[in-house]
Amino acid sequence: MPRPPRKPRPLDTSWQKSKKWYSRSVGEKGHHYHQSVVIPGVVRLLALEKDSSLLDLGCGQGVLARAIGPAVAYHGVDSAPALLDEARRLTPGGSRRWTKADASKPLPFESANFSHAAVVLALQNMENGKGAIENAAARLRPDGRLVVVLNHPCFRIPRQSSWGTDEKNGGQYRRLDRYATPMKIPIRMNPSLGDKSPTTWTFHASLSDLFSWLSDSRFLVERLEEWHSDKHSEGKEAKRENRARSEFPLFLALAARKDSR
Repeated sequence: MPRPPRKPRPLDTSWQKSKKWYSRSVGEKGHHYHQSVVIPGVVRLLALEKDSSLLDLGCGQGVLARAIGPAVAYHGVDSAPALLDEARRLTPGGSRRWTKADASKPLPFESANFSHAAVVLALQNMENGKGAIENAAARLRPDGRLVVVLNHPCFRIPRQSSWGTDEKNGGQYRRLDRYATPMKIPIRMNPSLGDKSPTTWTFHASLSDLFSWLSDSRFLVERLEEWHSDKHSEGKEAKRENRARSEFPLFLALAARKDSR
């Protein structure tokens, strides 16, 4: 007698286990840098219009969806069901769609006429980052715009970059131990919990890798921006800390156009 078909297993995503901590940290409007640096920059680079349509790959709990006008047709994709549940709860109404899927693998819907796509602070959490770029290209109309924002791959590599202080010269510097090699790096989401903290993964790629992925998918990069911290120190260390913030950017933003030729 044949066995009944197995039920599909839930998507294995480390972010699913981190939902409680992440939602508390990000909230409805995003964490500090979402609100002050990242989301305003993304909205500006996207330059959405009333008849635009946006594909948000790695949408998490929908911070970008709540920052754009309800007239824009929005489709968010994420592999963590818990984060999508939070996105639906926090983003009622409007032309919003949500799909549970790995944004770096073939997507389970046919729409391929988006005017815009975004991957916001998510590409570094995808093992197959190139696949996400390929998905954006496949779903955008000719001349469609893609905006990618990620932790700066030159200066913010977990476990491979750190701050140092040069007491002789009175300045702070950024130490970098590795850069060119692709890396899979575990991240404790709540370090205060030690070994009990939920763990996610970050996947480092060099600038050469990033630009190769874009070029291979027929994207033409129109703009590169490096975004700095807007925080400001006070006290005896303020001068060198503020100078270091102004010299070493936190985020890399790329705006690219799908080649229509």
